[in-house]
Parts: sequence; C-alpha cells; structure tokens
Amino acid sequence: MEVGSTLAGAHSDSSGNPKARLLIVEDHFFMREGIKAILERDEALEVAGEARDAQEAISRCRDLRPDLILMDVSMPEMDGIEATRRIKGLFPQTTVLILTSRSDPQLLMDAVKAGAAGYVLKGDSQDRMLDAIRAVLGGETYLDQKLVMTLLRHLGEEADSRGARSSAVPQAPVPAAPVAAAPLQKPLTPRESEILGHLAQGKTNRQIATELHVSLSTVKRHLEHILPKLGVSDRTQAAVKAVEMGLRPPERSG
Repeated sequence: MEVGSTLAGAHSDSSGNPKARLLIVEDHFFMREGIKAILERDEALEVAGEARDAQEAISRCRDLRPDLILMDVSMPEMDGIEATRRIKGLFPQTTVLILTSRSDPQLLMDAVKAGAAGYVLKGDSQDRMLDAIRAVLGGETYLDQKLVMTLLRHLGEEADSRGARSSAVPQAPVPAAPVAAAPLQKPLTPRESEILGHLAQGKTNRQIATELHVSLSTVKRHLEHILPKLGVSDRTQAAVKAVEMGLRPPERSG
C-alpha cells in the first residue's frame, strides 16, 4: 500500500460498532508497517491512512479527520511536537499520541503543552501500545500518574507565574481567573467543575469516583459532557485546560 492511501473495507467491527480511525505518522517505512500490523490485531481499530512527515500528516488529517494520530516525535524539517501543535490548532477533536524511543519527562511536558494526550514508547510491547490507544479512545489516560501530577504542577506554577507578572503591571487590571478571559460557550455544571478540579490534580477516574462517592460510569459520563464543552479531545488536555482555568482545589494531605 502506498503512503497516504486509505484502506478499503468495512468501517465497523463484528458487533456493528464504528471503528476508530487512526493515522500513522512515521518517516521510516518498516516502522510504519510494524505499527500497522499491531493495530490490525484489534478489529475496533482501522488504519485510515499513513504519512511520512509532518506536512503530509497535516494534509492527511484534513482529508481523513482521524479519531487518533500516532505521531513520531523525530522527523526531518518539522518534529512531531510542532506537528501536534499545528494539528490540534486546526483539528482540536483529534487525539494525538506521540511515538518516541525514549521516556523523557521534558518530552512529555512539551508534548502535552502541544496538545498530545500522552506518548507511546516504540520499544513497548504490542499489547501495551494497543492498551494505550484503547485507553485514550475510551476517555481514560495512559500516563504514569506521578509524571502527570508533576506535569500539572509545573503547568500550574507557570500559570501562577504568568498571573503574577501580569498583576505587576499597574495600568492593566488582571481578571481573577484565566477562564474569565475566555469563557466557555456552554458553562460547566457545578458537578462537572468539581470533577474537572480533581482531574487537574492528576487523579484517575477511579480515584475521582471514590472521593465523590459516585460510580465509575458516572464519572465517565460527566467527562463525556466536559470534553466538548472545553473543546478538547481527551482527559489529558481537559486537565491542562482545568489548570489554565484555575480549577485546582487544594490537595489533601496525608
């Protein structure tokens, strides 16, 4: 199959559910073929297309509107981080997972800032790659929780620092919270704001359900309503948005 071609065939699995459409962005042919072979193990996934570089990825994303992109981080001319930033700016509902050969907290920080839901290590097993894809497509996260909490704390510190610098300018009054400068088209309910605040602490769906004394399905249902209100595609970016909005309840000690 030529690069960028779309696979023919059924677009639903054996249960009649629509398949999730994926775009593979990787500059090495054999790596693309290997990833495609892994994805084809899951009948709920469809490789809608492939791209060799960032510019082709943006073009293919415009044509295919995939549900999820597996984005190589190391590519010539434009790397996967910048490609992710541009794609998320054009197509915010498309989820991006970064493909990388190294586990680097700074890479995670840069990727999430660019709009990625997380990253997958190229050296991971086939099952771990599929688990990561299924998780983010199902509204879960597939990031180490300690890394997530570190990331969100750093983002919060950056937001606080920007706010402090802005408040030091006497001639320009600063809104009390960043969300005031960019209100949501459809406001969050009190419960949704509460859940989003816990999400901003890096908590999992199960932890949120336990703390709020609700079922796991209830948390997932609220998140399904929260994501489109925030204009994001996944819970990682919802957490980032929450930090930007100042929805960070005090962490409980002990």
